[in-house]
Amino acid sequence: MDTDALTAGLLQELRAAKPYPALSLTMPTHRRAPDNAQDAVRLRNLLSEAASRLEADPAVTREARTAIRQQLDRAVGELDQRRALDALVLLATADEYRIWRLPRTAPERVVLSDSYLTRNLVAAKAQAQPFWALTVSSDHAALYSGTADSAQEAHIGGFPLKAPHWDPNPQREERIGDTPSNFTNEDTRNFLRDVDEKLRAVLATDPRPLYLVGLAPALALFDEVGESAKGSAGRVTKGAPAENSGPGDLLTELRPALEARRKRFAAEIDGKLDEARGRKTFAGGLDEVWAAVREGRAGLVAVEEHYQQTVRVDREHLKPVGDNADLTDEDVREDIVDELVESALDSGADVVFVADDSLKEHGRVAAALRY
Repeated sequence: MDTDALTAGLLQELRAAKPYPALSLTMPTHRRAPDNAQDAVRLRNLLSEAASRLEADPAVTREARTAIRQQLDRAVGELDQRRALDALVLLATADEYRIWRLPRTAPERVVLSDSYLTRNLVAAKAQAQPFWALTVSSDHAALYSGTADSAQEAHIGGFPLKAPHWDPNPQREERIGDTPSNFTNEDTRNFLRDVDEKLRAVLATDPRPLYLVGLAPALALFDEVGESAKGSAGRVTKGAPAENSGPGDLLTELRPALEARRKRFAAEIDGKLDEARGRKTFAGGLDEVWAAVREGRAGLVAVEEHYQQTVRVDREHLKPVGDNADLTDEDVREDIVDELVESALDSGADVVFVADDSLKEHGRVAAALRY
């Protein structure tokens, strides 16, 4: 799965207690040759480590050990190296396996526990900043799930939708010259009300920024009859019916709107951090922000996009360690930034990723505190 599939409900399911052992395997991967040649070797080594850990653990029965290894074999058989991103996460129990490809790196780890390791998934989704895009016309509406790198049609919540008397001929309006009437008749208004109702249900379940794409009359009528368009992050007015676009074309059309929102968002975050400094409710640097998150005081946490740090936890303080750190030491945390992001989100804080070097003077991570 990709990170935009990680809904709140699915995350809750992944975190739920499971019969021991629930195995989590994470590793960095590479998108292109020749670097990706090393991924298969690294994966084999981690699978060998997982087998050894299962064999050596007295709490793991022979039946569970065999079943989990079979699930891992099935997962490996399903992997497609051509779809690799920046990290791979394999999750397995005796009854299932799950594959996640992340656009954010993750350390090499094999973890046996009574639930899956989710911090890398959560941090990757937060960084990806997923959005919804709705393409809408007088008789068709499709919903797309997207990130900065990709978009795909989402078959959820009743989408895609077609009006009851949908005409499959895309030239219909042009041929008979009835474009204006399509956007004034009651059937079209009722159809767009139905689209709005279903879209609001999706947004309630998985809130994300929403972008609207369509002909100017379609977007105007959708604004008039519904509620969901009022909070949209941006819109693209097209000169052709929206359903003629594929995911790749849609992402290209959305680029200006996505970039405009990114700039507005960056300025907004800068303003909030400046206000926090003025109110003396600001924390900067990994150790300060970590402490604030653990105490539940962080309201907003900003992290540079590619910031990663390996640390040693020493009396509830974080001390950076070098590249030669002993990663088998339980006090050493190789993925502390992802752990920080997950903990912050669990505490109800907003987590945002900002451009590299934008927080350089504050130690790459900063927070606006609640108190």
